[in-house]
Amino acid sequence: MNRALHLLGGREDPRLQQAAWVARCVGRGAAAPLTGEDVSALASTLRRRSVPRAGVVFGAGAGGAGVWIVRSGHVELVAGAGTRRVVVQILRAGDVDGDIQLLLGMPLPYTGRAVEDVELLELDPQEFERLLATHPAIARRWLSSVAERLNTSHMRILGLLGRSLAQQTAQLLLDEAETDVIALPQRTLAAMLGVRRPSLNKVLKEFEREGLVAVRYAAIDLLDRPALARRTRGRG
Repeated sequence: MNRALHLLGGREDPRLQQAAWVARCVGRGAAAPLTGEDVSALASTLRRRSVPRAGVVFGAGAGGAGVWIVRSGHVELVAGAGTRRVVVQILRAGDVDGDIQLLLGMPLPYTGRAVEDVELLELDPQEFERLLATHPAIARRWLSSVAERLNTSHMRILGLLGRSLAQQTAQLLLDEAETDVIALPQRTLAAMLGVRRPSLNKVLKEFEREGLVAVRYAAIDLLDRPALARRTRGRG
């Protein structure tokens, strides 16, 4: 990961860059390891927890390693503190986190905080091992999910190499958009690209003048996906 970020020309805080890229491996949508049926079947064996708005869901101040599955609400993944604090990802219902770090023996590079009241299922490391050992079908799907997420992150890194910053930015916006909105601050997007925020802002202003996006506080709206997709290949 560090080598890939170096190749991308990153000059931002390497810890922030790592957190931003690790956050992109979160299980989402079709890549999530547990289906709705799996969660329902396992709900009685998994530990349920409610976290009020602004509470710590996991990370610093909330215990050690584990796996967390969001049932409802939104969780922001926060790296750094004070003026260096930045949101690197937003977890939604169905998203899972902590499994890749647990399997690889890595510490969490961020803290999860509840944006609103959150309901989640959690497994401590022993429960996670037991789940994989006693449910072979789920274990296979879970490991396939991990491989898919890591491969997606790897391919995204390779896809950025050799491209101009405008092309990289266009691709990143398309990758991160949900319902035509990227709910991440520019500092996070700059960290993902390995550039400084002013450089990214210059590109976003250009896209805004072309009517491709609308930039607002801590979010970017996509206005013209087809044109933005063409920008991933260059102008036109």
